Amino acid sequence: MSTITTKDGTQIYYKDWGPATGQVVTFSHGWPLSADAWEAQMFFLASHGYRCIAHDRRGHGRSSQPWNGNEMDTYADDLHELLTKLEVKGATMVGHSTGGGEVARYIGRHGSARVAKAVLMGAVPPIMVKSANNPVGLPMEVFDGFRKAYLDDRAQFFLDVASGPFFNFNRPGAKVSEGLIRSWWTQGMMSGHKNAYDCIKAFSETDFTEDLKKFDIPTLIIHGDDDQIVPIQGAAMLSSKLVKGAQLKIYKGGSHSLGDTAKDELNADLLAFVKS
Repeated sequence: MSTITTKDGTQIYYKDWGPATGQVVTFSHGWPLSADAWEAQMFFLASHGYRCIAHDRRGHGRSSQPWNGNEMDTYADDLHELLTKLEVKGATMVGHSTGGGEVARYIGRHGSARVAKAVLMGAVPPIMVKSANNPVGLPMEVFDGFRKAYLDDRAQFFLDVASGPFFNFNRPGAKVSEGLIRSWWTQGMMSGHKNAYDCIKAFSETDFTEDLKKFDIPTLIIHGDDDQIVPIQGAAMLSSKLVKGAQLKIYKGGSHSLGDTAKDELNADLLAFVKS
């Protein structure tokens, strides 16, 4: 397997597809998944001549499961170590959900020296949890409920998420894919128990406001207006105002997992953006 070892000894698995000389596109996945969640986009862009790199976040997929470091600063630092070791320059960074937070924190901590463009899709920034400063966020009770369901029966919780709100399979008339449900569940069950538990706090309570203000590159923000996991009003609608010059594209009726439920449209939008 292709891996790097970070400064704290964590092994990070990554995929590196497409021509080695191609313009780089990196992919950061959502919780509790792995690089496999991006296969459709990676295959599509690599087939168009781009070098596509996606890693399994620490504690997820095929990466090792350290007890510590399951928070956004370390996630961003792991990604920085990977891009440094692979000598990546001029990349378009794409992040979904938690991965969108990872991209934001990466730029906030490490700048854009290796980055040419960014895409935040169904992303958690600026901050998910509700507070006096963020009245459109989700109440802490929502995330406490996630943690309780996770600890009570993690396997069933993952099945419930995949069968319902993640892909909008709980909507009337939805075309349900048993294969997608099984793929999501399998990826989730590969994550470390503590790592995925800790990550709930990381994706819900991290404030990315200052990170977004540091973006100095062309940025595309994509979000479904029927995203049941990361509601658009507290996410893309706010992030698009914090990132200077950001382009906002709203997918009508779009779910949280646009890479699966709106695959062709997303692939075309990504290709057009990296070409622009």
